[in-house]
Amino acid sequence: MKEFWVELKESKSDNLKKTLLKSAAQVCDVLLVEPEDIENAKKTGARVASSSGDCDILIVDSFDGKKVSDLKRMGKAVAVKVTIKGREDEQKIIRALGLSSDYVILNCPDWKVIPLENVIAKAHGRCKLLPEVSNAKEARLALETLELGSDGIVLAASSLDEINETANLVKKETLNISLIPAEIVETKQLGIGARVCVDTCELMKPGEGILVGCQSSGLFLVQAETHESPYVETRPFRVNAGPVSLYVLSPSNKTRYLSELKAGEEILLVDRQGKTRQSNIGRVKIEWRPLILLEAKHGEKTLKTILQNAETIRLVTVDGSKSVTELKQGDKVLVYATEGGRHFGTLVKEETVIER
Repeated sequence: MKEFWVELKESKSDNLKKTLLKSAAQVCDVLLVEPEDIENAKKTGARVASSSGDCDILIVDSFDGKKVSDLKRMGKAVAVKVTIKGREDEQKIIRALGLSSDYVILNCPDWKVIPLENVIAKAHGRCKLLPEVSNAKEARLALETLELGSDGIVLAASSLDEINETANLVKKETLNISLIPAEIVETKQLGIGARVCVDTCELMKPGEGILVGCQSSGLFLVQAETHESPYVETRPFRVNAGPVSLYVLSPSNKTRYLSELKAGEEILLVDRQGKTRQSNIGRVKIEWRPLILLEAKHGEKTLKTILQNAETIRLVTVDGSKSVTELKQGDKVLVYATEGGRHFGTLVKEETVIER
């Protein structure tokens, strides 16, 4: 779990400090404050970090190795603060890692991605690396840099909105999807229609794709083009997702129409275990192709989807995948089935909606 620290600068007024402390304590892991603000910070119930005084985590300058060693012998949690202005300063990180501190707080006055990549590569697994950021945009970049990302961030709080936006980003929960097998009961060739290829900014693996369907309450897991084929090269970034009218499950467990998707937007990727991750859309390509209707049942529930009628489009099964051109009655594919209806994409379990 990524850690979210909020730092309150001494330039804030007393009233604003108290307001920010109270609000930040509800969403952050640690409050980083000046020594004179420790008592007020502790009243919020949050863990407190400061450069001195009776706090949970003590902040130490990267050059004060003796102080770090003394504090560690006393059983104290220590965060070493390092400022990086150029490549030559990265040796400070090596020195800080050698002190066996619990955290390294990274201050980059000229915030850049490359220095952070270098530091993550050196620090990963040795201590928790927390870059200082000033907004949610910088926080996201830090958390995703070098794929591993930092272990958390320290936000220099400027407003309640910035705190809440950053908290939502750092603490967002990974959506877990409960997939179930549904039995194919009918396949039917259709005419030509406008189908959507979703090209992502990610490389998917076998058994991974996106969830689409004719009904928002029943979505089929369509695999990315990862399967070796004699007809075309693999395109592991692509999901041939079906006609423009289909529902697609997006982040935050909301459905959208395929016709609405655009380059730069986020898309939810799902694997056969129901694990999810997010990617951005690189392009959406709509072309007119022959289609096929697939109908499946789970218990008393009938689910439908429409896809391009081609060998390279595959639905995910429990232990593999199968081309839509090979599917027959009795085959089982993985689906995401829910109760209730959707209101502008949001699931409302109590709502009765009939979708055919």
